[in-house]
Amino acid sequence: MTHGSNKIPATLIPGDGIGPEIVDAVVQVLDALGAPFAWDHQQGGMAGIASGGDPLPGATLDSIRSNKLALKGPLTTPIGGGFRSVNVRLREEFQLYANLRPARTLVPGGRFDNIDLILVRENLEGLYVAFEHYIPVGDDPHAVAVSSGVNTREGSRRIVRYAFEHALKQGRKKVTLVHKANVLKALTGVFLEAGRHVAKDYEGRIAFDDRIVDACAMQLVLNPWQFDVIVTTNLFGDILSDLIAGLVGGLGAAPGANIGDKAAIFEAVHGSAPDIAGKGIANPTALLLAAGLMLDHVGLTDQATHLRKAIDQVLNQDNIRTGDLGGKTSTSDYAKALVQRVGSGL
Repeated sequence: MTHGSNKIPATLIPGDGIGPEIVDAVVQVLDALGAPFAWDHQQGGMAGIASGGDPLPGATLDSIRSNKLALKGPLTTPIGGGFRSVNVRLREEFQLYANLRPARTLVPGGRFDNIDLILVRENLEGLYVAFEHYIPVGDDPHAVAVSSGVNTREGSRRIVRYAFEHALKQGRKKVTLVHKANVLKALTGVFLEAGRHVAKDYEGRIAFDDRIVDACAMQLVLNPWQFDVIVTTNLFGDILSDLIAGLVGGLGAAPGANIGDKAAIFEAVHGSAPDIAGKGIANPTALLLAAGLMLDHVGLTDQATHLRKAIDQVLNQDNIRTGDLGGKTSTSDYAKALVQRVGSGL
């Protein structure tokens, strides 16, 4: 998997809007960590359309297929023009069934403190398979909208097992499965059943409980500290992962990993923020944390820990923060401060 230089080949997609700026900052910091990755630069999103007429060019897909590892900035899917969501296409193309969304307090003193949660979201099934159609009534062709969700027992078992294995690896104590089996008895009932079945294999090592999604949403706001690892279906995971990001200050602090058997793609989950692109004020923290997840994924846990510690110290000891965190530091000065911390061995 490594070249002669021992660097790990990986695809790098700068993306759109603030993407190139934050990707540049992350690469600088990773270089200071010893440049563990050999980057293959590829285009995606609007940049992909500009270079090859497709937001997900064939060359980019080939690169990910070959490297099995990618870090990407935010990609814009053009509205209209018949292009499907780039992120959905990537998930389907590489069968990235697990979406990992950790949330940890970065800057103390917010509305919630000491948050340290992991949400594991099923990424390929549920209501996002989008088997949808309209039924016309009278002269209204869209009078009735119908959508079918699909959960398989195998897919449900796979994601719950992933959540338990991740919990073990991270030294976590409990997995909570979130569902709506009281109403969606078949669709999320099969998820709950499969989850309970898998949980038996981890008895005595990892505690297990389950929650109905609406109660879980309320509990996350009332007492988020009762949760450790949450595993849930595609739609609920999409909603709850953003709720959890809100507990730690928003999407600027939210890394994401999309993991399958054939590939893993790491990203900041925020958008491309075209309104601030080119102004040098974007916050690269979410993408830096995604790079940390990527280092964990390839077994470079020491570098990942070093990176997270540097972020913590720059934000909280050096008090160097970008505008969205109440500071005045530019993207490049924030990156420089991190490079200094990393280089000094903290």
